[in-house]
Amino acid sequence: MKDEFQKLHPSVQKWVYKQGWPDLREIQKKALDPILSGDRDVLISASTAAGKTEAFFLPACSKIADIQNGFGILYISPLKALINDQFRRLESLGEELKLSITPWHGDSSQGRKNSVKKNPSGILLITPESLESLLIREAGWLKSAFINIKYIAIDEFHAFIGTERGLHLLSLLNRIDHLLGKYESPIPRVALSATLGELETVPLALRANQKLHCEIITITKSSATMQVQVKGYINPSQNNSENLKNAGTQICQDIYKFCRGGSHLVFANSRQRTESIAASLSELCRQNRVPNEFFPHHGSLAKELREDLEHRLQKESLPTTAVCTMTLELGIDIGKVNSVIQVTSPHSVASLRQRMGRSGRRNEPAVLRMLIEEEELTKDSHIVDMLRLELIQSLAMIRLLTSSKWFEPADTSQFHFSTLLHQILALIAQWGGVRADQIYTLLCKSGPFHKVSIDQFKLLLTSMGKNELITQLRSGELTLGIRGEQIVNHYSFYAVFKTPEEYRIISGLKTLGTLPVTTVILKDQYIIFAGKRWKVLDVEPEKKVIRVIAAKGGRPPSFGGDGLAVHDIVRKEMFDILKGNDYRITVGEHKVDFIDRTAKLLFDESISVFNDVNLANQSIIEIGNKVYIFTWLGDKITDTLKVIFIMNNFSVTSLYGIIEIEQIDKASVVSYLRSLLVYGIPKEEELATYIQDKEIEKFDEYLGEDLLNQGYGRRSFDSENTFSFINNLLNLQNELPPLS
Repeated sequence: MKDEFQKLHPSVQKWVYKQGWPDLREIQKKALDPILSGDRDVLISASTAAGKTEAFFLPACSKIADIQNGFGILYISPLKALINDQFRRLESLGEELKLSITPWHGDSSQGRKNSVKKNPSGILLITPESLESLLIREAGWLKSAFINIKYIAIDEFHAFIGTERGLHLLSLLNRIDHLLGKYESPIPRVALSATLGELETVPLALRANQKLHCEIITITKSSATMQVQVKGYINPSQNNSENLKNAGTQICQDIYKFCRGGSHLVFANSRQRTESIAASLSELCRQNRVPNEFFPHHGSLAKELREDLEHRLQKESLPTTAVCTMTLELGIDIGKVNSVIQVTSPHSVASLRQRMGRSGRRNEPAVLRMLIEEEELTKDSHIVDMLRLELIQSLAMIRLLTSSKWFEPADTSQFHFSTLLHQILALIAQWGGVRADQIYTLLCKSGPFHKVSIDQFKLLLTSMGKNELITQLRSGELTLGIRGEQIVNHYSFYAVFKTPEEYRIISGLKTLGTLPVTTVILKDQYIIFAGKRWKVLDVEPEKKVIRVIAAKGGRPPSFGGDGLAVHDIVRKEMFDILKGNDYRITVGEHKVDFIDRTAKLLFDESISVFNDVNLANQSIIEIGNKVYIFTWLGDKITDTLKVIFIMNNFSVTSLYGIIEIEQIDKASVVSYLRSLLVYGIPKEEELATYIQDKEIEKFDEYLGEDLLNQGYGRRSFDSENTFSFINNLLNLQNELPPLS
């Protein structure tokens, strides 16, 4: 052991020896001094299984080993399952140090909680929602129990940044500093994550007021290796469907072949696809007269079923494959996983990295297989299918992950008015009554909601008053109104997030299915659902219904999207791959191929169409009575352009960053785009007025129309960059000289 090891508490050293470690890992050595100093925030970013957890807890536990009164470490996790997992991992360390370790969440026993209330000490593992409950209901006890807190650790920090839950967490931490009288000399925060884009900007997301310096700790060079393969599948056309297996059947047979007898994770993106694949694999086990080892795992399953599957994976005693959505993406310890399989393209590179990190533990390479389905081409095939964009997006994400080491930064530009409303109610409930200027100072001026202006804050308070959430006393203090008390006293109040609601898609009297709506859906736009093209007749937010009518036109493209936005960089990488006719990964002086024969055939078809249409040099094309605009940009700009067209009575569909406009010619589209440059395009807030259901976050219904439009507009649209795109687009088309 090196000199760094001697800086640890003797009991921590003893624990490390018992683990049989020959030395501390690089990330653990680099974290020692910054954490032991206790005078700064620390951001620890390293891949899954690199030792981040121990990098924090070894020095932190050394620092608090002799604290007898109150908790020394507050550890915050996004998942109850991750808390239970960390409790198991830390138990032996706690026993060595004689430190209590307490998991505290909705499933923790009341007996354990009562015992800790009498004698708080050691490490508290908790979710943001349970922490909110303590601040509101047990602020006095919390103040005394946290009086000696030395560190606040946030695990899986990427899961919080830029989200309503992340703003909630930062607000909670601000309120704790304030409660403990440590606002000017706050408690150091330590964030742990494997997936943080634009690392240098993350400290602002950890502490907005920057009262402590933040030190960033990363591994200088990763020794991890990976094996990647993309397999292509062709779904036969109706003419060939009797002679050839459909792609779904082929994919399930291959998953069975790859996974049988081992432990694997299969990510299927949607709950419906997850259940379908798991059922097909179980049926294959039955047909082959072997015990079933394929099980679904998603948020709608009962907690007991999910936990049984997690325990089975952890034990490693039986071969087990979990077919899952995002539920196993975070760092729950599920033991050794032989490989990860991704069915359809993931929605982000960051998500792909998290998933890939679930395999490759214990000095073995990470193994990723991506299984991509495309449609057999016919004379009626859609341009999206002809370009094989599902495959191209997958190749782009793999290249960005492996060659560029890039993944999406969190969007920290949003207002999150709903979460601010929640925190105003929580703050009032905590203190009984608070002045408006005190709330603004704590939450906005020097808190995480610093993007909210005084005028916006006043609008929010006015709306809350109209909705009887708050009322003002003669003394000037704000207290809870009738409706506010009902909301705060309900058990569901502590969480600021809600699951995207499923809308029923109805044609006439027939329900076609359900769709989680997380992106823009407008009356008169065209959507693809169940393999057909539909025109949206109406959106009914109250009933959670989208009414559609079958739309005429050519064969619609296959579309496996899950409604989550794709970043500009991903689409630009797709364009670069097609323009350069090369998807391979550069390793040293060599180019590495990673796709199978079918995927290569699909790629060649894509290149042929890309070149035939001359998409390297033009972005507006006309096919029949339709015009296509290839933005090669993310969904914010694409959605902005789509809404502008629909506002002006164009018939529009958008897929993979492509705007499709029906019953029009190219000259008319170019003329309209030119007029937008002359007269300007609507601001984000104005675009939002055309959206029928803007209530995305939990308390949006209480915001009032102005704030709702401002919040939704900031979240969904980008007017300035859309204007720049149109200008560049027309310059590329040689349709007008550059604007001065």
